[in-house]
Amino acid sequence: MLKAQSRDDCHDLNWFQPASWFAVRTGAQSEVITICCLFGESCVMDGYGEAAAVAMELEAEASPSRGRSSPVVSGSPSQNSDGSMSSWRLGLKNSIQTNFGDDYVFQIASCQEISTLAVSLSTNALKFYSPETGQYLGECKGHEGTIHEISFSAPSSPQVICSCSSDGTVRAWDTRNFKQISLLRGGVSQEMFTFAFGGSNGSLLAAGSNAQVLFWDWRSSRQIACLEESHMDDVTQVKFTPDQQSKLISAAVDGLICVFDTDGDIDDDNHLLSVMNAETSVAKVGFFGNKYKKLWCLTHIETLSVWDWNDGARELNIEDARSLATDRWNLDHVSICPPGLFQCETKATDPVDYFVDCHYSVPDDRLWLIGGTTAGTLGYFPVRNDHDGPIGSAEAILEGGHTGVVRSVYPSSGIHGRLGQNRGIFGWTGGEDGRLCCWRSDEIAETNKSWISSSLVWKQQKKTKNRHQPY
Repeated sequence: MLKAQSRDDCHDLNWFQPASWFAVRTGAQSEVITICCLFGESCVMDGYGEAAAVAMELEAEASPSRGRSSPVVSGSPSQNSDGSMSSWRLGLKNSIQTNFGDDYVFQIASCQEISTLAVSLSTNALKFYSPETGQYLGECKGHEGTIHEISFSAPSSPQVICSCSSDGTVRAWDTRNFKQISLLRGGVSQEMFTFAFGGSNGSLLAAGSNAQVLFWDWRSSRQIACLEESHMDDVTQVKFTPDQQSKLISAAVDGLICVFDTDGDIDDDNHLLSVMNAETSVAKVGFFGNKYKKLWCLTHIETLSVWDWNDGARELNIEDARSLATDRWNLDHVSICPPGLFQCETKATDPVDYFVDCHYSVPDDRLWLIGGTTAGTLGYFPVRNDHDGPIGSAEAILEGGHTGVVRSVYPSSGIHGRLGQNRGIFGWTGGEDGRLCCWRSDEIAETNKSWISSSLVWKQQKKTKNRHQPY
């Protein structure tokens, strides 16, 4: 992406093939500039006339050479360090500078029914984009504190997105006109960190706040319960179990993971079914496995544990998850050969500094731990419970799109789908650099920095007669 004097200048620049351009007014003097876009990528405009800068990989890497860039075509599959799998290139499709200055992306959410991508920002606003083109659609403003969670999960309302915030509210917004349509407020000086829809009849809204779990009837906006004896610190996660919507999981900074039955009149004494202790502050939890009986748990000190939430048994506890993942990088390795020794040690140039999330694929029944570096590189590490170790070699590495910590990853196939199956798009990422990046999963990429292994690439399965495949 380049600044030019006029539209014609875009076509006179002989070192790339611009496909589109736009003019914007910037600065106090309202200077009109022309932006040329690279390699067929679309330009998008912010709703207030600011350019939503389409930052290609070429811009992110700032290559000094100005020769014409050719696409990288995948050749023969390569092996991982453990020889277990082949891989193909994964390219950065485009990225959108959602904000300017020090503002950054907290979370990404999507609704495939209305083809909308939502991002929550550190400006306490929500912005909306087309997931395929990156076109800016609009924004919602109203929160007066940090937005902690967003979701298109309101029952029977695909156009409605909900959000919760440190201002003590859970709000609902209509994405057709970007207006607020509902507001639920907790107690005085209460912050809202998480929320979820569920219950036996789908009418419950649960939210986690300061040492409390609150419940509303979503249809009437009436608060029906407040659990304040089960947790002693901020409740960071509430989730209804996918296979039993009357069961609710809550997790908190106190390290406790509680299971509640939400049928009937909800209270601490009669509806708390079991308690698991992660022994440190819980950041995120999620369900996976047969009938979603397993629970993964990420903590604020970057440990990972796996539980059978039904009987409360911890099946896996990875306290050194970062170092294990760092050892399983299989891109950008260097060999360290101490003087006088013939045996070299191979280490990754950048360690895994944090974990963003986990992703579970129902069709493959596989769980990946997503780790990142402070420079913005992401890796998908398979989680295992066998003799080869709890964390496998990185099966996908996304590099070159971000320049800082990545806060959110959203796969194109949805929360529990197979990765890389949506019209060649692998997914979207957002981070502290303010970028919303879209990654492609086809075999021809415009960058040689990112790749995807064959195990994550969706392949069309042959139809088997009389076999039910829900996904």
